[in-house]
Amino acid sequence: MKKIRTNDRNLKLIPNSRPMNKRVFISVPMTGLLRAEWVMSKFGQAIPCNWSHTDFIQWLDMVAPMNYLVADARNVAVKHFLEGGWEWLWFIDHDVVLPMDTSIKWNYRMIDAGLGKGDPIFGGLYFTKSVPSEPLLYRNWGEGFYADWELGQEVRVKGMGNGNTVIHKSILKAAWDESEEYRAGDQVVRKVYDTPNASHLDPETGMWSKAGGTEDITFFDRCIEKELFAKAGWPKHQRMEYPLLCDTSVFGRHIDWNGVQYPAHGEEKRFLPKKKKVGRN
Repeated sequence: MKKIRTNDRNLKLIPNSRPMNKRVFISVPMTGLLRAEWVMSKFGQAIPCNWSHTDFIQWLDMVAPMNYLVADARNVAVKHFLEGGWEWLWFIDHDVVLPMDTSIKWNYRMIDAGLGKGDPIFGGLYFTKSVPSEPLLYRNWGEGFYADWELGQEVRVKGMGNGNTVIHKSILKAAWDESEEYRAGDQVVRKVYDTPNASHLDPETGMWSKAGGTEDITFFDRCIEKELFAKAGWPKHQRMEYPLLCDTSVFGRHIDWNGVQYPAHGEEKRFLPKKKKVGRN
């Protein structure tokens, strides 16, 4: 049998001397554990033509409060994103399994935004990791989830999950400029994202009140209340009652360490498009 010899001169790396197009910065906060389903969905994404992105992985410690918690990890990502001069920050949580065509659909939305007819913040649909499972879509605080929509529709809201969300640099820069500086591990960052946890004693009634929440809803609420849309150059969205866009055709699954994907008991069926009645000729 004739041996096939490799010509080393044909195995040269030819680096591109042109500067990299810093378009999409993908942030994946993780604890170090990943389900195979997540890995397949993340690295099996259909990549659009002429697409430029980089992955930024942050390791989370969910036990020791002195290390990165979710809000800290997001702030570290924002720091490196802004310092690197990227255009879009795409958050993908390590327990949200994406549809394979997510990159394709987000690419269209980024292009539309560049033409002045898109949105600075948009994301996909996923449900809470619970039984029963609920969609992470909110229009009014304290009134539960928003339910008047069908799968496949574009839904406008005030709050949604941040596990598959894309944010334009102008919004994050406006938030960064107004945020206090602090240290997260060995990183000096700013509190763009924060997990609220406070208690207050009312001196008149003598009663304690507590407030809490998640870093994603707090950030989106801040964008509205602090007029970050207007400051970032998106005045139309500042005037909107519901400035965030959720594309429910990008339906991700919230997965736990046992491989259970939520909604696990058919809770999404109530949002299926209703069949149109066909009249008789």
